[in-house]
Amino acid sequence: MQQQVRDAGVSLFRIVVGLLFACHGAAKLFGVLGGPRGGTPPAFLEWPSWWAAVIELVAGGLVLLGLATRAAAFLAAGEMAYAYFTVHQPKGLFPLINGGELAALFCWSFLILVLIGSGPWSLDTVVAHLRRRMKVPQGP
Repeated sequence: MQQQVRDAGVSLFRIVVGLLFACHGAAKLFGVLGGPRGGTPPAFLEWPSWWAAVIELVAGGLVLLGLATRAAAFLAAGEMAYAYFTVHQPKGLFPLINGGELAALFCWSFLILVLIGSGPWSLDTVVAHLRRRMKVPQGP
């Protein structure tokens, strides 16, 4: 029972974090869901705003689905660390002062997913199961 609750919690945590991150990227890229905080979507290939939004949308979607979760979460954590130290930290030491709470929370949330994986309710689990079933037993 305790393992089932843990598995459900990990999977639900991954789904929520991935969805929120993907929505963050979609808002920046396409001006949906209230649009980007800066006002207008970044220009195509604009560094670093457009690239960050693409990472947020794609990595968030992969984490949401639980596909290549650890790799996607690692990329997303790196992007959030970069955002924190280049955008927020120069404004002050603490996240409550520099406005970097969201970047810090996303970064640490993704690092947790890198360590614990996607949980059982994921495409990673489905792919692993299919690979095990398709493996041909080798002879003696």
